[in-house]
Amino acid sequence: MPLYIQRDVNEVEAVLNEILNTHSPPVARCRLLSSGFNPGHTLNITEDIGGHKECLACGNCIDACPILAREPSRRERTEQRTSMALETLVGEDCDRCQACALACPQVDTTIKQYIVNRRIVEVMSRLDARIGDDRDLDLDLFVEEAIA
Repeated sequence: MPLYIQRDVNEVEAVLNEILNTHSPPVARCRLLSSGFNPGHTLNITEDIGGHKECLACGNCIDACPILAREPSRRERTEQRTSMALETLVGEDCDRCQACALACPQVDTTIKQYIVNRRIVEVMSRLDARIGDDRDLDLDLFVEEAIA
């Protein structure tokens, strides 16, 4: 849903890397770096919302988050399905997998491509290092299921 001409990642790369390195869900900040809502994707309304960057409350980030998948009891704290709810529910426990930013329809495709092309290798190596760690039993189960 972002604008046709999207953010040039080279202009915001330093800030984007800082956001992606933070132990907090990055989706809201990535959305703010994006180009904003494309007026062509709106319903027939009189207000011009082109360029607005608010959360749509679609819940995609909530559904994509592996922390909330592993610990569904966290979801019981709120019925909201917004990026701010995700930040509250996950906080500093974030895996920094960036799944929330990849799932958000408001994040520019250019930012998503940057994450996939330049950051996913780091994410996979961090998760791979945790496989076999007794504190992350769920990761071991996923590997065992994939092998079986």
